Amino acid sequence: MTVTPVHWQKSSYCADSSNCLSLAASPDTTIHIRESETPHTVVTITRSQLGILIDAIRAGTLTSP
Repeated sequence: MTVTPVHWQKSSYCADSSNCLSLAASPDTTIHIRESETPHTVVTITRSQLGILIDAIRAGTLTSP
């Protein structure tokens, strides 16, 4: 299995802070999300799932576990 390297993009809101989100898109259309304090922990979701997450964040409908 060939692993395609991803290009991580840091949030423009991050500046030089150590607590940042980075995103990367894969050729298979999945999106990878990681946090700078734990860069080896990566969440992989589809583009539609990311859209649902962003909509929920904007609407304020997320709850803490």
